[in-house]
Amino acid sequence: MDVELLKSELTYKFVRSSGSGGQHVNKVSSKAELYFLLENSSVFNEDEKLKLSDYLKNRINKEGFFMMSCGESRSQFRNKAIVTQRFLELIEEGLKEEKERKPTKIPKAVKRK
Repeated sequence: MDVELLKSELTYKFVRSSGSGGQHVNKVSSKAELYFLLENSSVFNEDEKLKLSDYLKNRINKEGFFMMSCGESRSQFRNKAIVTQRFLELIEEGLKEEKERKPTKIPKAVKRK
């Protein structure tokens, strides 16, 4: 997976965040919203897109956009970094191969009983 190419396909929007900040919070758009269109991505092949769309099915809206947001910090830059890191971790988790379960042997003590 090419992380830099994937980052270039992300779209960000900044909106006003709720929470602490006093008078400053009413003037500054610090909450970062990340948008990603999985269908048009050139980073993933068709199998990976199917796997990711199944993994992220509850987070993809009707238009096909995946959206995440972060408003934890007062800094716009920090919120953008946090939401990007979370997105990359989620994509990695979605692409993991599940290990095949190996059946265990019946213990000798159980056989003796």
